[in-house]
Amino acid sequence: MKKACTLFLFSLFVSQSFSQEKIKVAVAGLTHGHVNWIFNREGKNDIEIVGIYETNKELIKKYSENYDLDKSLFYTDFEEMLDKVKPDAVSAFGATNEHINVMRACAPRKIHVMVEKPLATTVKDAKEIEKLAKQHSIQVLTNYETSWYASNQYIKDLVEEDQLGDISKVMVNSGHQGPKEIGVSEEFLEILVNPEKNGAGALMDFGCYGANLMTWLMKGEKPVSVTAVTNQNKPEIYKEVDDEATIILQYGKAQAVIQASWDWTFSRKDMEVYGENSYAIASDATTVKMRTDADKPENIVKLDSLEAPYDDPFSYLAAVVNGEIEVNDFGLYSLPLNLIVVEILEKAMESAKTGKTIHFQKNDF
Repeated sequence: MKKACTLFLFSLFVSQSFSQEKIKVAVAGLTHGHVNWIFNREGKNDIEIVGIYETNKELIKKYSENYDLDKSLFYTDFEEMLDKVKPDAVSAFGATNEHINVMRACAPRKIHVMVEKPLATTVKDAKEIEKLAKQHSIQVLTNYETSWYASNQYIKDLVEEDQLGDISKVMVNSGHQGPKEIGVSEEFLEILVNPEKNGAGALMDFGCYGANLMTWLMKGEKPVSVTAVTNQNKPEIYKEVDDEATIILQYGKAQAVIQASWDWTFSRKDMEVYGENSYAIASDATTVKMRTDADKPENIVKLDSLEAPYDDPFSYLAAVVNGEIEVNDFGLYSLPLNLIVVEILEKAMESAKTGKTIHFQKNDF
């Protein structure tokens, strides 16, 4: 564990040296509930919002008033906005199935893109996103809240330093009481309960976290197979999508169980990693519970939050655009990793629909 702690502290020290030169960012859409993050960044000076695209007049009014935003920032034509404000990057906050349209406009203009999780609703769209990114040499990042968790990075360091032994089982539990139950906005709820816009219900909304984290822990290795079961526990609320999903990813000697739900008692995003020697549980963003000996109790490790630019997706975006950090091929935000996530999710939906285990083929992606 000592090596992992040293590596973790070293990563924090290095991150403090970034200059974070301000970049110009445009916002694509205001319907996604996470868009509030970009307007609530007191003390951060690494991005400048130069344009906001939205066609819903009520949302334009709501956000301009809530955050005292100049009306001149708002555009109802996306490509007109891009050509006028010439952003370095676009942060997309619309429906997941709209990510491909953002890419089609941004990539030829050499504008980097960051989308909210997951990358896409279909493998077809994900492949086109990959093609556009390569063709025009731009970065495409996918933002997950769990990418900012110091606890997840700490466990990753433990795995890298072989402190747990070979991974045998991973449990990722994500979700909340339900989007309607927790009071998300009407426009965000309309996305989440729409199978075309969101791809699925809880399976897509929260199953993506587990697929992202497990692929990261496995260094980009794909599972051998995917088995998924979904259910509508609350069909009176969620008529067209699942509100309960369990996804099993089978690897050669490891298994991941992803429990994605809109039926949890309370909100949660936690991960359990079991190795042949020890286990580590990220119970929240800064707490890790470890057990290294059958005869000893758990050890609780309390961590500081990650340092900039790893504590905030927009700081990370700025550092990438400025060339201050290089995106690891199988880092949490990276395009190669998130292509695999979309493939896992699509196969999970197929498994849930057919009642069969779906196997990966060698030529997939």
